[in-house]
Amino acid sequence: MTNAEKPPGDLSGFPQASPGAVDPPVPEGSGVSELVEQSGRDWLPELRRPIPRWLTALAGIACVVICLGLWWWATAGAAEERLLLYSQLPSIRETIDYLPNLWDAAAPERHLWYNTKVSLGRVLLGFSLALCVGIPLGIAAGCFPVLQSALAPLILFGRNIPVAALTALVFALFGTGELQKVMFIFIACVAFILSDAISAVQEVGQRYVETALTLGASRLQIIVKVLVPLAMPMIFDSLRVLFGLAFGYIMLVEIIQEGQGAGGLGYLLNIARRRSRPEIMVIIVLTIPVVAWLIDQLLYAVQCLLFRWKYGREAEASVVLRFSRSILRLFWKNPDAVKSL
Repeated sequence: MTNAEKPPGDLSGFPQASPGAVDPPVPEGSGVSELVEQSGRDWLPELRRPIPRWLTALAGIACVVICLGLWWWATAGAAEERLLLYSQLPSIRETIDYLPNLWDAAAPERHLWYNTKVSLGRVLLGFSLALCVGIPLGIAAGCFPVLQSALAPLILFGRNIPVAALTALVFALFGTGELQKVMFIFIACVAFILSDAISAVQEVGQRYVETALTLGASRLQIIVKVLVPLAMPMIFDSLRVLFGLAFGYIMLVEIIQEGQGAGGLGYLLNIARRRSRPEIMVIIVLTIPVVAWLIDQLLYAVQCLLFRWKYGREAEASVVLRFSRSILRLFWKNPDAVKSL
């Protein structure tokens, strides 16, 4: 039998190594030995290896300190000696000194907390409406490709329309009142929620569906008891990111205020721009990511509680979850129930 006629697994025609043989030495000029030596003295940290929590916190604090240092350096000195003028960027001291003016209870339209609540309420309402529409449709489209094909043009339009153009569209459709702001968040987010829900359902392994079919489950049971539970962690994870973006979007439509639509961080930012108060603008720009981060941590704790089978280890390491447990122990007399959360 020739080599061409031998089956793919037959290696009888090739030289075989004896059981006691050792690998031949690598030639020095081949370049392999140099790569081995270089990997041993590489100064970079190991790729994709988890780091301790203290090192994570230390790296984040170092980044914040560097940013504050650059801010101080760019605004240090007299007004005419600064690298950036007061009208461009106020100093850290000037920003802190102006902060009490935004906590004046006698002027709620200028109150930082009041305007933050107004903006947050609009985002919650519009985002909740987008959830009620996007998640059911996305799950259905992920299960049935014909529905996904039908929704593809709308998803393409919603994901690629510029936010600036969307503001003009909602102004024309819904006016400048409170409805316009809520519908802006809805239209800006629903296409992304729909697309992420479809992707999450399609990411579920086909072996789970085949196993359920083998056990005699109906199509509706597979959707409700297999696809939806396995896809929800990924959907929830994408919602955390989208909510932070939505909180930043709301300021684009809060510039125009009429009737009961007054208030909001966008309104406060527009007032500061017209009155040339850069301290207010800096405070608002810093407030938005802080509030979004706090909400993200809260949603992360809820995510760990809802999907312990997937985020069990992360749940035990969550600072927010531990803090929530300590608060519940103060009011809940059953320690076992608190510990089970």
